[in-house]
Amino acid sequence: MARKSSWEWSRTAQTRKSMLQAAREVFSEHGFADSNVSEVVARAGSSVGSLYHHFGGKTELFLALYEDHQAAHEQAAASSVAKAKKDGVSDPVELLIAGARAYLAGAWERRDLVRLFIDGDGPPGFELLRRTRGREWVRQNAVLLGAGGDPLDRFTVAVLTSIIGEAAREVATSDTEEEAREIIEATMTLIHRLDPLRPLHET
Repeated sequence: MARKSSWEWSRTAQTRKSMLQAAREVFSEHGFADSNVSEVVARAGSSVGSLYHHFGGKTELFLALYEDHQAAHEQAAASSVAKAKKDGVSDPVELLIAGARAYLAGAWERRDLVRLFIDGDGPPGFELLRRTRGREWVRQNAVLLGAGGDPLDRFTVAVLTSIIGEAAREVATSDTEEEAREIIEATMTLIHRLDPLRPLHET
């Protein structure tokens, strides 16, 4: 079978990007249940056949949008932590805060998607996917904080992760960027006050 040329790959990537952008607009305006693929492809300037070829259907399109959103969150947080480490930061709590700050900034930048995904209007299986992602997020934060495996450690990290997640909801539903920034700063202050390393490592 002939290999695709770079032009063909570029065209495929652009088609996918256009469809995801159109889906973002349509799902954000109408929710998952009340959206239809015909409106998505009309905005993307494509065809229903092309959408099914690239994604398989409305459900798969919604999940692809979610995965791209989560990947952007993870990339921003990881880059922020890496930059902090490069700048000489070694305190795990400060590294967590660096990642959380980037995560919450992304919640404001993509607030339409955050609102969409917290609305509860998604395809079958979406809630399970969200819970699975949430558990993985807790695990990643536990590694960053150097938490052990006992119940208190897991609980502490889960609480911190929940605080960041709830802050993202508040940021995404803020009326202004200034209000969102205030929530972000309040979240950083709260993490500091909780001093997560103390209960994790005291003997």
